[in-house]
Amino acid sequence: MMMPLKDLVPAAANAVNAQFIMLDKGNPSREGHERTCLALVADGSASVHFQLWGTECEAFEAGDIIRLTNGIFSYHKTNLVLRAGKKGKAEKVGQFTMTFVETPNMSEIRWAPDPGHPKRLAVESVVSPHSRLFPPLP
Repeated sequence: MMMPLKDLVPAAANAVNAQFIMLDKGNPSREGHERTCLALVADGSASVHFQLWGTECEAFEAGDIIRLTNGIFSYHKTNLVLRAGKKGKAEKVGQFTMTFVETPNMSEIRWAPDPGHPKRLAVESVVSPHSRLFPPLP
């Protein structure tokens, strides 16, 4: 079952199944021996930063519709990103025809322990309603 991006909550488990469109992609950089690049992706409910690794950097372009299976939404260094991880899979399933919104950006939310459920996280505050790395489209 596909999860809307607005329902993402940071977790250390590969449990995200979602479909979204890539809006923008940053320049590749090196992280150790691996190439990485950050992208902005969105669906009809929210947007999020999507971390691409290795060959994924060349495999996807702006306008691609991507299906993520068993992905993970967690912190990578200090950035909250969605990624396939070692157990997940990202694949291109279409191009250009998908409704999306740019706000809220789930990577721009500060999370804190939920007082009612200590093992869960809840929204503490919104850092920015949109991506600070990829400014909103005109």
